[in-house]
Amino acid sequence: MVNIGRIPAKWAALTPRADAVVDATNGRRTDWRTLDERVRRLANGLAGTGDGGLGLAKGDRVAILSRNSTEYQELYYAAGRAGLVAQPLNWRLGAPELARIVADARPSALIASDEWAGTADAVLSEVDVTHRLAYGDASDGSYEDLIARSSDDEPERSATVGDDDPFFILYTGGTTGESKGALHSHASTSSGMLNQTVAERIVPTDVYMLTGQMYHIPVVLSMNYMRHGCPLVLMNFSARTALELIEAERVSAFLGITTMLNWMMAEPGFSGFDISSLRNIQYGGGPMPSSVVKAALEHFPCTLIQGYGQTEGTTMCFLSQEDHADAVRGIHPERLMSCGREGFVTSVRIVDPDGNEVPRDGRTAGEIVVRSEANMLGYLNRPELTAATLRDGWMWTGDVATWDADSYVFIVDRAKDMIISGGENIYSIQVEEAVNQHPAVLECAVIGVPDDEWGETVKAFVVLKPETTATTEDIVGTATLHLASYQKPRSVEFVDALPKAPTGKILKRALREQYWAGRGRSV
Repeated sequence: MVNIGRIPAKWAALTPRADAVVDATNGRRTDWRTLDERVRRLANGLAGTGDGGLGLAKGDRVAILSRNSTEYQELYYAAGRAGLVAQPLNWRLGAPELARIVADARPSALIASDEWAGTADAVLSEVDVTHRLAYGDASDGSYEDLIARSSDDEPERSATVGDDDPFFILYTGGTTGESKGALHSHASTSSGMLNQTVAERIVPTDVYMLTGQMYHIPVVLSMNYMRHGCPLVLMNFSARTALELIEAERVSAFLGITTMLNWMMAEPGFSGFDISSLRNIQYGGGPMPSSVVKAALEHFPCTLIQGYGQTEGTTMCFLSQEDHADAVRGIHPERLMSCGREGFVTSVRIVDPDGNEVPRDGRTAGEIVVRSEANMLGYLNRPELTAATLRDGWMWTGDVATWDADSYVFIVDRAKDMIISGGENIYSIQVEEAVNQHPAVLECAVIGVPDDEWGETVKAFVVLKPETTATTEDIVGTATLHLASYQKPRSVEFVDALPKAPTGKILKRALREQYWAGRGRSV
């Protein structure tokens, strides 16, 4: 039986004094023996009924609000060990959206770092959660108190939890922009890890650096390296910090996005850093421009792979190390616009609305569907949406693509009108809802426009009500009140009318044409 929470137990027995987590945010190093003891105590504290335990039942959710930290990793493993469900929260969202997510999942506990105490207060003023814990120097110390007073015996549920039991839930905006929780089991997480192991070609001597946040699906990648006994280096990204850590910790692998790699290569003194330990870099969030691929292969002493995935299915397709090397030598250079081919544990098809495969001609578009044991169990509290997404063993992704004779997949449209900026998914409906809060706005449409640094940025087209006025600053200011900073429009264009179909539907394709023509993206 697979229980992700038992990963520390294996390596506490095999390499007890080796580093498990190197937390660059506070300079703390935790070995496997210490990590495993803290995970056991935390699991017992969360699930236990004696000595001040919280008494959480199997399947209860534990919400986590924090930047990357050792405690965050402990909570993932402790939840798995105790049969609980980790519910990481995106701290970049505003308190009202977080409150809606917490209300939907109904966690029994909310655990926050001291940095987010105010946000936690705001959420808990709107939603009733039974238990609250905090950690960090400025906190009340309740997290550490729970660990200190709890038993370090193996948690009772540990031996009977795993496989199809739920392990974690990540909220994603999906095709409508409405947050919904994708629920993964221990088994689906394990299968996603196997996909990554084969694609990344992990070896026991690797050292993995997590550049993204632990509320995103890439946390599965970092736990996978730990599953191989490799140390995890935690950080909150900056280009200089990343380069310093690669040199100091002999990092061999990490997941980045185009923006991160560009920032690192542009860092003053880049050539002076010793990054010879790097073996492989994976990137995601969309194809990387060929110019950046060539620059990265010139500047970094390692291979590159691209991973295409979703929160619902972890990583599903990969553009391999050899594909990148060949492309920059002029062998199938067009494949740099592809997300590669299906992964080791994944079957991928591109189908028409009736489920029939479209021709592998590189021209005929269809929807990507995926069969994999790495797919989610379903959406929490959304049976109808789950049934529409998971059909006859296949997950319908909402992403439109073509494929060629060799089964390379080329995405031509993201789920509905999703914008990917700096690796973050931004949903146009959410932005439009925020812009429409301005009293002068009659209609608006939001699209992504090309940006050399971020991949895409958010642009709003706004039609004002008669006899009203507004400036770009007014619109952006209103949107900022309701959105995370990365979601707000970066530009606003005032127009007399929006292009529409006879049905009245706004034709965003017509808005995108002037920006994306000739840039390898279907409008």
